[in-house]
Amino acid sequence: MRVIPAIDLKDGKCVRLFQGDFEQTTEYSNDPLAIANQFAELKTRDLHIVDLDGARTGAATNRDMIAKIAANSTSAVQVGGGIRDTRSLLDWLDRGIDRCVVGSLAVSEPATVIEWFDEFGAGRIVLALDVSISDSGLPYVATHGWQNTSRTTLWECIDRYLDSGLQHVLCTDISRDGALAGPNIDLYGEIINRYPGLQLQASGGVRDAADLQALRDHGIPAAITGRALLDGRITPAEVASFQQSA
Repeated sequence: MRVIPAIDLKDGKCVRLFQGDFEQTTEYSNDPLAIANQFAELKTRDLHIVDLDGARTGAATNRDMIAKIAANSTSAVQVGGGIRDTRSLLDWLDRGIDRCVVGSLAVSEPATVIEWFDEFGAGRIVLALDVSISDSGLPYVATHGWQNTSRTTLWECIDRYLDSGLQHVLCTDISRDGALAGPNIDLYGEIINRYPGLQLQASGGVRDAADLQALRDHGIPAAITGRALLDGRITPAEVASFQQSA
C-alpha cells in the first residue's frame, strides 16, 4: 500500500483543519517547503498538496509555493483546491503537476470533467469525492471546500465516470478528517468491493501505523496522511515498511 503524505496550505502556511472547518485551524509551519523536504526523506512515491484558499475561493493563491515544492520533489505530485475550469487545470499541468485533484466540479459540472478525461487522460485526474454520511448510512458528496453537501451519493458519482476510464478517486469521510478518530474502514472497504479496479486513496482519520495496516488488510491501494506524520505518530521507519510492500 502506498502512503501519501499531505500538505495543506492556507495563507502560505502548512496547516490542518478539523473536519474541513476554516475556523478550526492548526498551524504547523510557515515554511511549507521545509515540510515538503521533510516528507521527501520518507522516499514515498506520491505527494498530495491542497490549496485550501483555492478550495474556498477558487483563486490559487498558493500557486507559486506549490510550484516550488513540485519543482524540488522527486515524488509524483497531485494538487487540489480551486480547479474549476480548463485554464486552471492546464496551468497546474504546465507547472509540472502530475495529477490534478478535482472535487466540486465533478458533481456540479460532470460534462466538463468528462471532457478533461478525454483530452488529458484519466491518469492525470483524481476525483476528490469527500463525503458526509447520512443518518441512513448513505455517503453524500460534499462540495466547495466541504461547505455544502450535495444530493449526489458517492456511488452515483463514481458510476458516472466509469465509462470515461476513471482510475483515481480520493475519498475523505469529512467527520474523520483531522480528528485522529481512525479511518472509515467500512466505507473504503465497500468502495473497493464495488469497484475493485479503482486506485482508491483513503483519506481522513489516520492515527498511526495500525490504521495503515487495517487499510492495507482491506485491500486499499493508498492512504493519505497529514496530521499523523506532522505530529510524529507515524515514524519514517513505519512509512518505509509500507512502501517496501506497496
